[in-house]
Amino acid sequence: MIRLAIVGDIGSGKSYVAKQFGYPVFNADAEVAKLYRKSRKCYSKLKKTLPNYITSFPVKKSELFEAITKNEYNLKKIVRIVHPEVQSEMNNFIKKNKNKNKKIIVLDIPLLMENKINKKDDILIFVDAKKKEIDKRLKKKPNFNSKIIKKFKELQLPVEFKKRQSNFVIKNNFRNNSVKKNVKQILEKIL
Repeated sequence: MIRLAIVGDIGSGKSYVAKQFGYPVFNADAEVAKLYRKSRKCYSKLKKTLPNYITSFPVKKSELFEAITKNEYNLKKIVRIVHPEVQSEMNNFIKKNKNKNKKIIVLDIPLLMENKINKKDDILIFVDAKKKEIDKRLKKKPNFNSKIIKKFKELQLPVEFKKRQSNFVIKNNFRNNSVKKNVKQILEKIL
């Protein structure tokens, strides 16, 4: 089974690119959102760790954002609780697709390289987008918070390093046809 790992800057369109491959996608951000909505275990751990911020189930992003902006160490505490859960879900996803004999799976995990989740033979695909375009897109998001974005960027390896480590680069100008063409070319090379 071939593992494609999509990497890039926050807001570069990684999730959109991941879907374009047409194979099963593990989306870490969606898993985190699901944990906040559905996991009482995750809620209990967060409430115990951040009792001044986490007040009710399901966990509200606004409470998490407040915890992070008030104290930078709170982000690390949240990560220590949430990441093992997400990693467990990822392992289930990989096993399930291996059992179904899927040829390719796509990993859309923002901190893949930072958390050393990638394997040596993963095919890294870097999504490259102009900073101006990214900023414009991020500002349109309903719960945009520049302080939170900055904190998350601090967790990440430099974008240029990720780009150099990648096997392929997809330029995302946020127009469908350019991404689809790139995806098709990559699939032709790896299959």
